[in-house]
Amino acid sequence: MAQRKENIVLFPFMMQGHIIPFLALALHIEQRTNHSITFVNTPLNIKKLRYSIPPESSINLVEIPFSSSDHGLPPNTENTDALPYHLVIRLLEASVSLEPAFKKLIQNLIEEQQGRPPLCIIVDIFFGWAANVARELNVFQAIFSGASGCGLAHYYSLWMNLPHRKVDSDEFSLPDFPEASRVHITQLPTNILEADGGDAWSVFQKKNLSGWMKSDGILFNTVEQFDHIGLSYFRDKLGRPAWSIGPVLLSAENRSPFGKEGGISPELCIEWLSTKPLNSVLYVSFGSMNTISAKQMMQLATGLEASGKNFIWVVRPPVGFDINSDFNAKEWLPEGFEERTKNSGRGLLVQKWAPQEEILSHKSVCAFLTHCGWNSVLEALSHGVPMIGWPMAAEQFFNVKLLQEQVGVCVELARGKSCEVRHEDVVSKIQLVMNETQEGNEMRRKASQVMKIIRNAMKDEEGFKGSSIKAMDDFFSAAESKRQQTEIENNGAA
Repeated sequence: MAQRKENIVLFPFMMQGHIIPFLALALHIEQRTNHSITFVNTPLNIKKLRYSIPPESSINLVEIPFSSSDHGLPPNTENTDALPYHLVIRLLEASVSLEPAFKKLIQNLIEEQQGRPPLCIIVDIFFGWAANVARELNVFQAIFSGASGCGLAHYYSLWMNLPHRKVDSDEFSLPDFPEASRVHITQLPTNILEADGGDAWSVFQKKNLSGWMKSDGILFNTVEQFDHIGLSYFRDKLGRPAWSIGPVLLSAENRSPFGKEGGISPELCIEWLSTKPLNSVLYVSFGSMNTISAKQMMQLATGLEASGKNFIWVVRPPVGFDINSDFNAKEWLPEGFEERTKNSGRGLLVQKWAPQEEILSHKSVCAFLTHCGWNSVLEALSHGVPMIGWPMAAEQFFNVKLLQEQVGVCVELARGKSCEVRHEDVVSKIQLVMNETQEGNEMRRKASQVMKIIRNAMKDEEGFKGSSIKAMDDFFSAAESKRQQTEIENNGAA
């Protein structure tokens, strides 16, 4: 008789930066195991996901009902991409209402499998409530973080302690994370900076993060060798395993449907890059959800031009405008900038979306000016590309700290959407990283070293398993152990 496939359930929060790593994880699991995969999300996200699943994949996409207008959100809002920042917390609060439907979904899966529960449930960092469902139904459950261990450790510690409320200084330590260097107030994302313990974000996070204690462990899309301090924090704090299984990344063909309308084809991009010398191009992109102020944009453009370097810049309307609307170069960039860029052949301005993986893997790309969202960081590190950091939100500020202070592959240019940026600083940071300076050479050497570490971590050959492959095996062993233990207990009870 054919052995029944084990089922793995994955459920990310409704946000591109969360759905993408979850989809990469689902495809990674499918490739490495014989398990069947149930990928859960709200109807509009599932509809979009259908275009990203390879035709040969057997991932089962399952809708969970959700009506945004029941929660004071605009109709058909099922993703943070469609929301102004101040409403993101409302979508997070609304996502707690998915618990009963999710529980029913798992119960149905158990019934379909004649009483056999899924091998494990893997949920988003924002779904702390899911541990209750898993415990009630006796299923192994883990959180999956698309963030770095270090970035998430800072984020968790800040929310649980709000240390900046207890000091008069602009710089402070994290009380439960002594290994971390001091944090400056300018490194706090807006929602943490404004938090006082009674605001909507604080109330949500206190409950959400406390739920992690009931989880069976955390999976991290990172690599143990350069992120062990953050991973150790969670092992000590939660008394649970933290498995570093990364990087799991979406291939270019599975990712492109997530791109916005507009953009540039990979072919055109590669054609342009191929006309440039080795290590001569700077890639500039702040991710799908971020943009900078009009003033910062002017300074960045002036700096790019004055640096004398080739560049590809993914442009979006500045803060205060609809990020998904058309980009008006005449209004938001220095006079004649677009024409000069085009005529000189030095720069490529791309609206809304660019084939990031193809760009970062091209030999003419030397550095990446980025918001340091962890997906982007992993893509850069996987191709040995050093970074110029300009963090915008969430744990990005602490990703920059990790990359600059511990890994040595990044230099920070600016912080946030309201800081002052001078074009002279833009020029000096670009030249520092891209020129034959001692520091630039060292950053490129370290980036190349990290690329090798990543390749080793993901190696799965006869006689050799990388750290990330071993961690994934350990995760499944832990899920199997719980399954066996539950069966023994059930048989004993019977």
